Amino acid sequence: MSLFSTRRGFLKVSGMTGAAAMMGSAGCSILPKRKHAHVGDLACAPLEEVRVGVIGLGMRGPGAVYRLAAIPGVRVVALSDLYKARVDGPTGWLTKRGFKAPTGYYGGTDEWKKLVENPEVNLVYVTSPWQMHLDMVLYAMECGKHVACEVPMIFTVEDSWKIIEKAEEKRVHCMLLENCCYGESEMLALNLVRNNILGTLVHGEGAYIHDLRAWNFRENSYEGFWRLKWNAQHTGNPYATHGLGPICQYMSVGRGDQMRVLTSMNSGSFGFPEYVAHHKAEIEALAAKSKGSKYGMSDADALKGPWNQGDMSNTIIKTVKGRTILVQHDTTSPRPYTRLNLISGTKGILKDYPLQIALDPNYSAPHLGWANKAQMNEIIAKYRHPLWRESGEIAKKAGGHGGMDFLMDLRLCYCLQNGLPLDINVYESCQWSVIAGLSEESAKQDGAPVEVPDFTRGAWETLKPLGIESVNLNIDKKNVGGGKQLSV
Repeated sequence: MSLFSTRRGFLKVSGMTGAAAMMGSAGCSILPKRKHAHVGDLACAPLEEVRVGVIGLGMRGPGAVYRLAAIPGVRVVALSDLYKARVDGPTGWLTKRGFKAPTGYYGGTDEWKKLVENPEVNLVYVTSPWQMHLDMVLYAMECGKHVACEVPMIFTVEDSWKIIEKAEEKRVHCMLLENCCYGESEMLALNLVRNNILGTLVHGEGAYIHDLRAWNFRENSYEGFWRLKWNAQHTGNPYATHGLGPICQYMSVGRGDQMRVLTSMNSGSFGFPEYVAHHKAEIEALAAKSKGSKYGMSDADALKGPWNQGDMSNTIIKTVKGRTILVQHDTTSPRPYTRLNLISGTKGILKDYPLQIALDPNYSAPHLGWANKAQMNEIIAKYRHPLWRESGEIAKKAGGHGGMDFLMDLRLCYCLQNGLPLDINVYESCQWSVIAGLSEESAKQDGAPVEVPDFTRGAWETLKPLGIESVNLNIDKKNVGGGKQLSV
């Protein structure tokens, strides 16, 4: 049975997890009654030392180890993966640089729980496949640990409430590792917005458009072909947060505004079938030797198709204050990479790929044009985000998508060390992630509107927007830039 009602016209998402309920301020959804105080601006006791346990050492985990090792007051104390070799690699890197070897957990499907239970660990850093995030995040919080999780954190309204209620009960941090919020252009846009250079915000566009056809059909790329299997089993937009997160920060969604409703439509699935037809012999050979069955289907079935995920997903979100956001997803077309990153206001607009800015500060230009090179340099010099201004050089050396991964980790650890609220709270983490489930429900109904629950239960009206924040740390430069980063 669906978690969502399915009548056409207007689909209401209740997200009920108990009998007690209250009316939400962002719409007419019935929301679970809060049992504990909200944690949107949660500030916990400072951690003298951030001791990290990293779960999942495939594509994203090793890079996190290398970055975290360079941050003062941070120590990687535990690592976990299904495969010993994946634990050994980062362990060897650490010991060669004089760090104490972390405790390794591997071999069994529940070994990660031992990492969470390790009393040395006070921050659990989850970089496993999507399908495993919920259990790992919940268990980390149940054990009283702060947790940071790769994107997306969850997919359904029901699972969102599980995460939120556990975070409110345990009063620990739960942050989505949305690295794109720390991109140089994204943080420039945020600084322009906070300085009212773009005026009243009207519309934003974000995307994840990235050709991943070869990655999906490559052996030992996504463990157990988990991403390909998701494409076979689902539609909608499973990976909205890269484009959506920064737009929400510009608009202060969840901290002064709130998502109200969305509608989503997907194209048909054309890219994968044509790709498989073109690489028929090699993919048939791979399917013949693939014996695995995980994440709800066999490897062979995932490789053969069909795939339910449409090539292009278009989701439009409208907020309580009347702003609109377009979010797109396409990983099966030969398009150059883009996150769009467009934010439009009454006094100007910023768009990315390539970065362009047009300003009308006096509301006077009848034919507004893009800023020329000299004007762009002037704008960037004046409004470059202080986090990039002060730490951008070392971030680029550290790597991780041009440095934004490192700045994300740097801010996360700095906030934990200084007892500050995190840049991305648990409500934002869930709302950005749950677009996956909500867009799927709308897409299945040919774009019927779906209400977006107010996970803050009204707290968005008083929570302060994210400011222009930086850090004050001395970076250990000799340990920066340890491993190769995959651009996925």
